[in-house]
Amino acid sequence: MTEPEMPRVKKAGYDPHGIEEHWAKVWETAGYSKVDESLPKPPFAVVMPPPNITGFLHIGHAMNNTLQDILIRWRRMQGYNALWTPGTDHAGIATQNVVERQLQEEGRGREDLGRTGFVDRVWRWKAESGGTIIRQLKRLGVSCDWERECFTMDADRQQAVREVFVRLYDEGLIYRGERLINWCPRCRTALSDIEVEHEDTKGLLYHIAYPLADDPATALTVATTRPETMLGDTAVAVHPDDPRYNRFIGRQVNLPLTGRTIPVVGDPILVDREFGTGAVKITPAHDFNDFEAGERHQLPRIALFNEIGRISGAADEAQIDPVLYHEIKGAEVGRAREIVVRWLQERGLLVKVEDHLHAVGKCYRCRTVVEPFLSTQWFVRVGPLAEPAIRAVEEGRTKFVPEHWENTYFAWMRNLKDWCISRQLWWGHQIPVWYCRRCDGDNILLAGRTAGTAMTTEGEEVLRIHRDAQPIVASPEPTACPRCGAHALVRDPDVLDTWFSSALWPFSTMGWPKQSDLLTRFYPTSTLVTSFDIIFFWVARMMMMGLKFMGDVPFREVYIHALVRDAEGQKMSKSKGNVIDPLDIIDKYGADAFRFTLAALAAQGRDIRLSEERIEGYRHFCNKLWNANQFLARHLPLLEGSLPPVSSLSLDLADRWLLHRLHELIGSVTQALEEYRFNEAASALYQFVWHEYCDWYVEIVKNRLSSDASREQRQAGVTLLCLGLDTALRLLHPFMPFITEEIWQQLPHHGTSLMVAEWPKADPGWQAADAASSMGLLMDLTRATRDLRSDLEIPSHKSIRLVLRTSSDNDDRAIDAVMPYLAALTRAEHVTSGQRLDRPSPAAVALVGGIEVHLPADDLSVFAARQQKLQRELDKVEQELARVDKKLSNPDFLLKAPEEVVTKEREGHARLMDTRTKLLQHLERIEHLLRPV
Repeated sequence: MTEPEMPRVKKAGYDPHGIEEHWAKVWETAGYSKVDESLPKPPFAVVMPPPNITGFLHIGHAMNNTLQDILIRWRRMQGYNALWTPGTDHAGIATQNVVERQLQEEGRGREDLGRTGFVDRVWRWKAESGGTIIRQLKRLGVSCDWERECFTMDADRQQAVREVFVRLYDEGLIYRGERLINWCPRCRTALSDIEVEHEDTKGLLYHIAYPLADDPATALTVATTRPETMLGDTAVAVHPDDPRYNRFIGRQVNLPLTGRTIPVVGDPILVDREFGTGAVKITPAHDFNDFEAGERHQLPRIALFNEIGRISGAADEAQIDPVLYHEIKGAEVGRAREIVVRWLQERGLLVKVEDHLHAVGKCYRCRTVVEPFLSTQWFVRVGPLAEPAIRAVEEGRTKFVPEHWENTYFAWMRNLKDWCISRQLWWGHQIPVWYCRRCDGDNILLAGRTAGTAMTTEGEEVLRIHRDAQPIVASPEPTACPRCGAHALVRDPDVLDTWFSSALWPFSTMGWPKQSDLLTRFYPTSTLVTSFDIIFFWVARMMMMGLKFMGDVPFREVYIHALVRDAEGQKMSKSKGNVIDPLDIIDKYGADAFRFTLAALAAQGRDIRLSEERIEGYRHFCNKLWNANQFLARHLPLLEGSLPPVSSLSLDLADRWLLHRLHELIGSVTQALEEYRFNEAASALYQFVWHEYCDWYVEIVKNRLSSDASREQRQAGVTLLCLGLDTALRLLHPFMPFITEEIWQQLPHHGTSLMVAEWPKADPGWQAADAASSMGLLMDLTRATRDLRSDLEIPSHKSIRLVLRTSSDNDDRAIDAVMPYLAALTRAEHVTSGQRLDRPSPAAVALVGGIEVHLPADDLSVFAARQQKLQRELDKVEQELARVDKKLSNPDFLLKAPEEVVTKEREGHARLMDTRTKLLQHLERIEHLLRPV
């Protein structure tokens, strides 16, 4: 590691921008986050959930990576060999869409370049723009081992993907088959479930008569949202226990607008007797539930639509009325629906149409409505992989935090369907499968030569492979057919689902399938930090692949962080205009304030409500820390360049209390981090720094330094100030790395950087319960006196006289212990205490335990004036409360006003109620001020 540069000259105020840029460069140049796997330190490993190379830093990335960085910096300071591997995901469909849009602007399409040319173009784009999000993450302060940065399509990851695919295929866990999949007609590819976004859409529910074949006067009425797919129906289903219909089971109905009859079947799984008419059509080639029902009843599948979402010539087997077929052939979904509805109306088969709200799936990239599509795809047989992954969590080998997310994991894992892993894209891991043109010539559809296309050795491009073709699965690439020896091989054109390569991430990033010291030392990883929405899509698949290929779980613990919402609890979205841009926030408030806010709000099991006001509040916390250091810096010359050991100092009450609180703070912060209670750790640090170190200890030492105390006493105060700040900075560093490093470098210290400094250890020898008790009394007496000052509106700079009436010898001893501080903190020129003192009158009075605190007043008029002022304030609050109450009790307002407006009014009502309570308390205290205690 190289020596860091010396910090720059301090400025009058805290400027996070220059400081953050400086230390980010220093840390990376010095290599503090690099890992040497040969070191004997205990390992701690985290792999970054790889963001898409198309992406920009959003609030979810900021939350996720801030929490990871807190963990990695903390463990590094604890002496662990802390490995945080960064990386990015090739993001198949998202990246392909980005480059396709660029080509469209140039008046071209990917076909103009051909596969090889298009893939080269994507690689060039990746080299120029794909690292944007990594640069943005560095601005957030994340401390990864950047020299180990991985990409899900770099050479090592490609080798791992091929190896896994071949092994799974050889074991019969990967197969090629015809199934119903999510299909985007615009992108012309299969989609995973997570790539389909469902939106509630106002639609129509069509009630259609299906006449019985042997009794056309009798008909079953079927309800459907998609009348156009009825042309591909192969059955009508009713509930076997439904007395309205179960007598029809086994009979045939005439399928309207076709020349076919289809059976009536009983299916208690598919049919909900309470929905629609209680009779539903089964279209196995165009609905996922219908596909499963078709499997149960061995029904044929009739695919109506082609890859671009239009009625295809392959729909001949549907036996559509010839005139209708002529009109509807080639129509897209919406047009086909209009035609079918019109034909049904003209023939009296459309019973009724009613409004219906239903979820419509759309492609997450292009927003095209997704079609269930019958297609030949590659699948992973997940059952044998899921069983050990379930057991691993049941046995506690991997634990979820919070624990209740295990239920979500189990619910998904115990109801798994085989995983469709093929995508009809050009960008991605091309499947390591080949076909022989001699053996499978009739099953391979090729295109003619086109300039720039990816050709076979015979100059043709592969378009489609028939489901009956015999695959040759191999790695590395075969040169000849193992069956006939021919060299005329063509490669399967599909690529793998992005999640396939991501599923290998914990071990592929460590060099697998090659064996390495890194893999031996750091697998399984320690912690995965991620969000709940990808527990199945990523977490579960990593579990399955890790157990299969490494024989162990990929991580010991999975921390599921909350969703970040706006201040009103709404999900952030561009359409709502409530998105908080992390980069804008960092520019405005600095990365430290932003990071600390996220951590402070990261309570387990609760979504986060984030607002600029909260971030600005923690920006003030940065200033508080900075100002404490500025105060200390003025007095460092007292130490003459060295920090004396605490054991050599003569400690007073406040000093012993500070050491006691530091001991407690170290323990509470460390335990909170061990339990992933980031908010509790942040809260403890905030409370200590602001309300104890700054508000109390610094104020006490100020008085000591400005008094006639001895040099030794003043040196002790400055030494304890340094020790307290140094400890706080170490504990704060994982949360606020930049400002803590900048301040630490200005303190007396050992070592090159706070980033690799030692994490504090709690010392039981610092415990001082007596000092804590006495300081608690001092704080209570000071607060009570300050409240009385406020009640009497006595300016803070004006000296006062205090009378403390005690009720026991213990009270007297307790006051004696704090008396040296009390006068200074309350600005009291004279303090009298004792058990039998006369009560001054008139005076403001407060009780602290058994101690009466009397603040004499000049005359009664001051109380009356204060009472009148408080009453006027209370009247205003009561008027505003009445206005808000009236609005919130109005049903029309609650029904018609936007949810965020109602929420804002309710929050305003809560604030007014709080203000009202405080005013009433003040008034009550004023009323009792002159009464005898």
